[in-house]
Amino acid sequence: MMRQSKRQSGMTLIGLLTVLFLIGFFALLTLKILPIYLEHFKVVSSLESLQQTPDLADEPRRKIVDLLNRRLDINMVENVHPEDIEVHKEDGIVTVSVVYSVEKPLFGNLSVIADFDDQIKVSKH
Repeated sequence: MMRQSKRQSGMTLIGLLTVLFLIGFFALLTLKILPIYLEHFKVVSSLESLQQTPDLADEPRRKIVDLLNRRLDINMVENVHPEDIEVHKEDGIVTVSVVYSVEKPLFGNLSVIADFDDQIKVSKH
């Protein structure tokens, strides 16, 4: 009787390199994209804390922008600039909008771009 040869099991070198490449690629994406969204959550929390400010609707536009800028500075937000903040007042309702874009290079000539548009509305109490 002839013995059957044992079948090989396991991953080839090419398969292992492919898996390692995919793990590295997704780890790189996570390391580049996660800080963008963590900073975005800081922007949203700064806007929400601005909403809690008493008599915000009575404040001039410039002071509202300064209040938000101070909160963004405290939270160490680097990608939002004063020109990205818009304040509109209409019929006792103040709308504060923050529209900004973040671009982070991945590698070579590839970049990740994230656009954000957040706003709050505050009415007179």
